Amino acid sequence: MKKKSTVIILSVVAAVLIIGIALTGTVIGSYNGLVEMSESVETASSNISTQLQRRNDLIPNLVEVVKGYSEHELETFKAVTEARNALNGADNLGEQAEASSRLSGALDIWVNAVTEAYPELKANTQFIALQDQLEGTENRISTARKDYNDSAKKYNTNIRKFPKNILASIFGFEKVEYFEAQEGAENAPSVEF
Repeated sequence: MKKKSTVIILSVVAAVLIIGIALTGTVIGSYNGLVEMSESVETASSNISTQLQRRNDLIPNLVEVVKGYSEHELETFKAVTEARNALNGADNLGEQAEASSRLSGALDIWVNAVTEAYPELKANTQFIALQDQLEGTENRISTARKDYNDSAKKYNTNIRKFPKNILASIFGFEKVEYFEAQEGAENAPSVEF
């Protein structure tokens, strides 16, 4: 009889230990899963900040580059136009010679700039590049925001499901907010030259 009761007690203790270990493993696994999801949310949030910073760093620099090319191109074509107009409006040979010399000089600058490509007179290309960079940046920001909301949804869903909701409550895992556009975000930002 004593042997039988010892076997029963040991069996019950072994069953409790096995169940306890299984539950502990489940609790630990659930806790670690919540930590991983929480970190994914933090990473996604950081990615939004990174892309916003990229936009803040990139756009002013691109605008200045385009301005520089545009100003050079404008100055060059302005000099050619003014010299040509002066030649057309010249009343005497001296004025014509002076205007012709100015026009030749302006054309030399323009031709050399085009043929040597220094500096390149491609403001149109620069504007297109700026537009592409702006579009790419906005797409990256949009993707980062979507990734954040996907991570937030997965995390929020997990901390609300039973039995993880109990663990989440015990260990202080709280719901995170979804990214929502600010009022007026439907309006495109203005870029001035």
